[in-house]
Amino acid sequence: QVQLVESGGGLVQAGGSLRLSCAASGRTFSSYAMGWFRQAPGKEREFVAAISWSGSNTYYADSVKGRFTISRVNAKNTVYLQMNSLKPEDTAVYYCAATLQSSWARVITLSMNEYNYWGQGTQVTVSS
Repeated sequence: QVQLVESGGGLVQAGGSLRLSCAASGRTFSSYAMGWFRQAPGKEREFVAAISWSGSNTYYADSVKGRFTISRVNAKNTVYLQMNSLKPEDTAVYYCAATLQSSWARVITLSMNEYNYWGQGTQVTVSS
């Protein structure tokens, strides 16, 4: 089992940047592919980005491609989401999630219900 704790959220002006962190407990962090999701008020939770076990593969939602970067440092049991050129529509609670799925081809198709573990979320607010 793994526990996930997000941090780094806050209030930023449009065009600004934030870096979210997700710290994982346990000694098997590298066994999990990781994802970031977000949920805006009144909307469903949506996929943002995913990263493979070693970090060699990444995948992004079209809405954040070119602006957000997902990365991980397995030695620190941490996954990051660097968010640049933020827009008001990026305002949401951001969640990290871990999956035991062993196929990258499957990871990029997973729905949020297929992720095994979730953090509690961190609020990101982008003002116009």
